[in-house]
This record gives sequence, structure tokens and C-alpha cells, in this order.
Amino acid sequence: MLAASVSVPVTRAQAPAPAAASEPGATPSGASAVDPAAVQALKKMGDYLQTLKRFAVSTDATGERVLRDGQKLQHTARAELQVVRPGMLRARISSARSDRYLIFDGRTVTLYAPEQKYYSIVDFSGTIGELIDRLEEKYGVELPMTDLFRWGTPAASLDNFESAMYAGQARIGKDLCDHYAFRQGKIDWQIWITAGEHPLPRKVAITNRGDEARPQSVSLFSWNLKSTFDDASFRFTPPSGAKRIEMVERKSR
Repeated sequence: MLAASVSVPVTRAQAPAPAAASEPGATPSGASAVDPAAVQALKKMGDYLQTLKRFAVSTDATGERVLRDGQKLQHTARAELQVVRPGMLRARISSARSDRYLIFDGRTVTLYAPEQKYYSIVDFSGTIGELIDRLEEKYGVELPMTDLFRWGTPAASLDNFESAMYAGQARIGKDLCDHYAFRQGKIDWQIWITAGEHPLPRKVAITNRGDEARPQSVSLFSWNLKSTFDDASFRFTPPSGAKRIEMVERKSR
């Protein structure tokens, strides 16, 4: 079950990309109001993300687990990605409980657990987006930050919001960001997008309204669009003493 432990233990945003700001501080008059400018901002962000061919991005994520008595326990994880589109990816996912690597060179995908020195390799040729879907469907493996590859594609629908609003501006690190808030079903989520010519997502906060305790996850993103890593980063050589094991397929539902 090496593969199943690769995902980052936080909730994911299932949404599009933020839109150009309408008037700062403007909010919809009713719970069902959808500001077209907020939706357009998401589209602008998604379109920009799809233009990025070589980059590195990391996220520090904080999530909440709710106990039966309503008490919340907070947990954290970190994920780091190196990406060359369309078909090379290196991911490291680390927390207090585990450290995992996923390496995709365009022909094979490797999952490696350095502490246990176990690794699995399966053949796969396709795009990163296709790899994400394949790993989830066949092996139950959820990669971190998958929405970064779905925003700006048909997989991120822009027409299913119950509400969408522009919430003003804020600084995330040194970046001035436009802040948007959306409601979809039992999920409320917010996103902070760098203002200006490079609309990168810098923060995402997700609240589960389906749980009366309303647990929340928050992810902070750091970007490097001028990364110096080379293609050797996407080749895996088993360390001395490492043992190859089979990647187990998920059971049919």
C-alpha cells in the first residue's frame, strides 16, 4: 500500500481560477449572487497556469480533523513539485508521519518511501494531467496540488457556483493579491491571486459546511518560474538496499 500514502492530508479545492477584480470590497447582495468578474478572474488565472511549461512550486498545508466531541486537531504537511510540461514531474510530500516521492519521466512513474526504502515502478506514458487521473482511478493515489493542473481546463467548471465575490486585496508574503470567495454545494472556498501580469494562486482556504464543526484547510503556495533543475531530477536510481514492491490497484467499488 505504498501508493496510497502519497497524498497530502488536506482538503483540495475543486474549483476554477480567480477573476479580475470588480470594485474593491464589493460583495454580492444575496447568498446566491455570482459576480461575473470573480469568475473571470478564475479563468484568467487558469489560462495563465496552462502557459507555464517549466516551474517549481511548493505548498505548506494545514488541515483540521474533528473528533467525536467536536474538538479540532490540526495537522500540517508540505509538498514540493518540479514540473516540465507536458510529461515530467517530481513531487515530494512530507509530514511528521511520512516522507514520500513521486517521480514521472514521461515513460514510467515511481513511488518511493525513503524511510522504509520501498519503491514501486509502473509504466505510463502521457501528460501530467492524464497521470493524475490514472493514479487516482487505478491506484487511489492522490497527488498534491492537482488543481494547479486542472484550472484552465474543462475539468475545472466555471458555471457551478452558488455565490462568487471579490473580497478586496491582501498581501501574501511580499505579493499583493486579489482575494475571492466562492460557494459550491457544501464547500466554501477562498483564493488569493497575485495581482498584475502573473496571476498565480498564493493561498487557498477551504471550509466544509457539510460538517457542523466546519473544519478548514489552508494552503500557502510559493512559486519559482525560473527554476534551474535539469532533466536528471526526473530519473530514479534505486538507492543501495532499496526494495522494489508492487503498486497495489484499488479495489473495485
